Amino acid sequence: MTTPTIKTRIPAKAKKGEIIEIKAQITHDMETGQRKDANGMALSRRIINKFVCTWNGQAVISADWHTAMSANPFVSFFAVAEASGPLKLAFHDDNGEIYESVTEVVVE
Repeated sequence: MTTPTIKTRIPAKAKKGEIIEIKAQITHDMETGQRKDANGMALSRRIINKFVCTWNGQAVISADWHTAMSANPFVSFFAVAEASGPLKLAFHDDNGEIYESVTEVVVE
């Protein structure tokens, strides 16, 4: 498996009270645990099982994902701009690894 990377599209600036769209995609193989390797042994399940977005430490969205998620999952959602600060996206996988992306958003 390649090292997962996160691509985001998040506005750097917003007006107070403005609704902004947040888009993110992580490159992740999402192995379901159903396939077998060349020796007939089952490959271990390894999927992104949780996605969390926080803004200034406050939860914006949290989602539990299951085996039906595709490889390289994409997420898009909206948030209300209240105060400047870091917007953190965190993708959790079955191995306990957490892949994060942090973007500073300025609210005017």
